[in-house]
Amino acid sequence: MNRNKLLTGLLLLLCTTVFAQIQKVPVFVSGTEGHASYRIPAVISLPGGQLLAFAEGRVHDSDDFGDINIVMKHSKDGGKTWSALTQVVDYDNKQAGNPAPVVDLSDPAFPGGRIFLFYNTGNAHEGDLRKGQGYREVWYITSADGGITWSDAVNITTEVHRLNQPAVNPAYNFKGDWRAYANTPGHAMQFSTGKYRGRMYVAANHSEGTPQKAAGDYCAHGYYTDDHGKTFHLGQSLPMPGSNESTAAELSDGKLMINSRNERHDVKARLIGISNDGGATWSKTYVDHQLPDPVCEGSILTIGWKKKKAVLAFCNAADTATRDNLTLRISYDEGKTWPKSYVVANSGKSVPGYAAYSDIVKVDKEKIGVLYEADSYKQIVFTIVDL
Repeated sequence: MNRNKLLTGLLLLLCTTVFAQIQKVPVFVSGTEGHASYRIPAVISLPGGQLLAFAEGRVHDSDDFGDINIVMKHSKDGGKTWSALTQVVDYDNKQAGNPAPVVDLSDPAFPGGRIFLFYNTGNAHEGDLRKGQGYREVWYITSADGGITWSDAVNITTEVHRLNQPAVNPAYNFKGDWRAYANTPGHAMQFSTGKYRGRMYVAANHSEGTPQKAAGDYCAHGYYTDDHGKTFHLGQSLPMPGSNESTAAELSDGKLMINSRNERHDVKARLIGISNDGGATWSKTYVDHQLPDPVCEGSILTIGWKKKKAVLAFCNAADTATRDNLTLRISYDEGKTWPKSYVVANSGKSVPGYAAYSDIVKVDKEKIGVLYEADSYKQIVFTIVDL
């Protein structure tokens, strides 16, 4: 009897884990189109179905700090082909990074939708920022024509950051002493239903004060706007020290889930926060051991509704040792369980960086697009997972 139960369990596992037949389409290829390296992908879908892919274009090398631009490409055929590169943000020879795009679909002034692209600028490497040497700022730009033209940049640092650098700007005099700072990486999100319908929420993270052992100075947080970018509000920090790069998704009844990288390295799994008030505060936190992680970015997205519950998709390098085994998972009960999984990229040899950072987008009712760093960061590619 026990042997039969074991065989049944193994069969169920095989039935719910699919090795997807993947056709990879290169989108950003290192060493081409004016940049030595491309990293940190983000992707969104416009109301007409066009896809926009964003990334950091690193001009001289692959380092996390330096002359870094935000670049974009678009696809009008569901990701089969992509346009030439467009440079969306160029912060002179300094850093502009962590693109977090979202489409505002609820503003009556823009019935066709308006893209918000949130990003960070910085004047020092992350290690120096944690020591209080340098600063990061938070900005956004908008486009009402599908990314063809963009507005002037708006600096929202004082609203969503707690920077203590009055020598740089007298308004940067917060007692919180936040230092390192980064948007999600990946897409931001907008509530589509309920009392918070229209709220745009950007998951983020920061370090606070003197660097601590095991990255204890890091903490995830988020910020949001209820008036189409006129004002912003800072949500409560996630009470999980070491929580880092994060993305967020809408749940039912005004709830929100944040899904975070664990920078402490103590548990190789994702950190979760649940908010009952649209991301303003946290009502529950836990480690999701169903989502193994090698300490890397991951992406979560609400892709539909079933019995008034959000259907979630989550993608990450599902390997506790290295950035490999990129896997897309589906949950029908708002993240309590993840019964379906699709292997997007697996080297079979645990190759570091074989499949690293990723972002996901709903292409149609049955298809999820995955934009991810491939081949040890040599390119960012796009593929479709057919559900």
